[in-house]
Amino acid sequence: QLQLVESGGGLVQPGGSLSLSCAASGFDLEYHTIAWFRQTPGKEREEVSCISRNDGLTYSDSVKGRFTITRDNAKNTVYLHMRTLEPEDTAMYYCAADSTLLTPCRTADFGSWGRGTQVTVSS
Repeated sequence: QLQLVESGGGLVQPGGSLSLSCAASGFDLEYHTIAWFRQTPGKEREEVSCISRNDGLTYSDSVKGRFTITRDNAKNTVYLHMRTLEPEDTAMYYCAADSTLLTPCRTADFGSWGRGTQVTVSS
């Protein structure tokens, strides 16, 4: 069973940085497509970034140039490194995995989700 646990959220001032972790268990994260999503009340869920062995890395326009997704296969963990944070980045952040091996980000079906970690950007 694919399990994901997010951590690293918290309160940060505008312009600050934060790194989120998504630790996987029950599967080798290296061969699965993993994405970070975020959601705030009243807004649609947004796919922030995705990592896949097929088509590499993707980022939403709202975070491109500020966020970086990485993967540590030895730790079976995916990270989201966030910098130059803005109040608009405040959200619950979730990581999700596609249980099918080696799917591209553009066609991935994210059926396994973590419980999320809250990021609040405020002075």
